[in-house]
Amino acid sequence: MKLPARPTAILLALTAALVSALVSAPLAFAENGVGVAGPTTDKTITFFCFGVIAFFAVLVIVLSIVQGRLEARKERRKFDLQRYG
Repeated sequence: MKLPARPTAILLALTAALVSALVSAPLAFAENGVGVAGPTTDKTITFFCFGVIAFFAVLVIVLSIVQGRLEARKERRKFDLQRYG
């Protein structure tokens, strides 16, 4: 029978992996300060930020629609249970 690892050992391993990933991330795809997407310009930053804004706007709309449908389903189910039970 194998004993489970100690929680402190797991926490230490996860912390070490996170720190090494954070330290090596900027160096992974950079060459002379130019990343995979090329040099960073104002136009690149602007379009990226517009993309972030659009993503969160669409996310809020989609999640609101999902929540509304789930609430309607819940209310229909409550009504049916009261009517039949």
